[in-house]
Amino acid sequence: MPPTDASTDAGTAPVTDLGADPGAGPGAGPGTDNEDTLDLRLPDELLALFGCEVESAGGDDLLDRIGGWGPIATPVGAFHLVPVRVERDLPLVTRWMNDPAVAEFWELAGPESVAEEHLCRQLDGDGRSVPCLGVLDGAPMSYWEIYRADLDLLARHYPARPHDTGLHLLIGGVADRGRGIGSALLRAVADLVLDKRPSCARVVAEPDLRNTPSVSAFLSAGFRFSAEVDLPGKRAALMVRDRSLRDLL
Repeated sequence: MPPTDASTDAGTAPVTDLGADPGAGPGAGPGTDNEDTLDLRLPDELLALFGCEVESAGGDDLLDRIGGWGPIATPVGAFHLVPVRVERDLPLVTRWMNDPAVAEFWELAGPESVAEEHLCRQLDGDGRSVPCLGVLDGAPMSYWEIYRADLDLLARHYPARPHDTGLHLLIGGVADRGRGIGSALLRAVADLVLDKRPSCARVVAEPDLRNTPSVSAFLSAGFRFSAEVDLPGKRAALMVRDRSLRDLL
């Protein structure tokens, strides 16, 4: 289970396999070892029920083709989710994962092979989790995992609904932490998911309860605290942004 937003504004990440963030990284948030993500590929019959046709490698049909969502305007600048390409992005992601503030929650510090294994597990899967770079005003500054929470191990720990979508986030640069940028981007990306995935009624996250800056960032981004849940390797705050409440929170 990747850490989910372990330290959005503080620069940490979520829990692994559930969604992460350096503020919400895999082990503590959005997905370190993908321990929160089911290893088995979905059977064709089940995919047909979702009306999806997954590509042979790295397809993201289960998430409505994130690569085509395009840039959006946010209060902190023009922002674009760009699906990760290992050959291009591995050195940068590895550097971020070795930041002590990120490593505490994502648990992906080490040589490039550690981050590479984590990325390839998603990229070689059936598309239920898509790792992305967050590009702000043309500069990569964050790492995201957008994942199908209803198809993740997280669904065993809360009353999941079809098409629930999870977020893991880590802010890469120290200069971008602690200034509200994480909260602004969490709100923008959650609303982007709701706009681009009409079948999704809720965006969820599971930051480590110890990661107070991350939990606070989600609250500032219009998420509500739903429950405390025991996940592999952490006790998490289940955060939810509801489509029906997006204009109120």
